[in-house]
Amino acid sequence: MPKTHFPQPHQNQRAVRLPFHNMAPAAIRFEDGRRGLGKLRTISLTGGLLRLSKPLVPGTLIEVIFMSNGGPVLGIAELLTPASATLKCLQPFKFIMIDDDNYQRLNSLIRSSVAIAKPAQHAVTSGQNLKSHGCNN
Repeated sequence: MPKTHFPQPHQNQRAVRLPFHNMAPAAIRFEDGRRGLGKLRTISLTGGLLRLSKPLVPGTLIEVIFMSNGGPVLGIAELLTPASATLKCLQPFKFIMIDDDNYQRLNSLIRSSVAIAKPAQHAVTSGQNLKSHGCNN
């Protein structure tokens, strides 16, 4: 019987984040059946950061779907408040439910990418330029 994960952040340890330098396309499905598109800027086992054409209402529940090397990853997520007015189209979300197969694909993607990028991590994160991430896709 498949297991379902309800990701919970650890109080003392931040989840490992995987940045997508060429933002990965993501499909979004709303509870009412509407669909939308975004681009993943960052992903972790507990959530991520989407670039959207316009900010969405915080608290909205969505299905987030994106492709990994191991196949599609799908999870139920809650949209959070955009971090600042200047980055209002970068909208964070937290996973509230993800089944075992999707969780394993996401975990494998993060583990393998972090293992490859670890030596260069400081150079990548210290040189990020947020000005190039406006609302227009």
